[in-house]
Amino acid sequence: MIVINIDVMMAKRKMSLGELSEKVGITLANLSILKNNKAKAVRFSTLDAICRALDCDVNDIIEYRKDE
Repeated sequence: MIVINIDVMMAKRKMSLGELSEKVGITLANLSILKNNKAKAVRFSTLDAICRALDCDVNDIIEYRKDE
């Protein structure tokens, strides 16, 4: 399963969801859907913007866990 760790990186950077939303240029609702693992897809441009805003790599916010 794919796990989204945006909340972990936001905590490390002491950044709120609203601040990240403004920096990335997507709505709070859409960012919340992504953060809560409810998204069915994500654009590469959105991933790029999130990584730039959080100063991290893609593997810091997206994790693959084998199903048990």
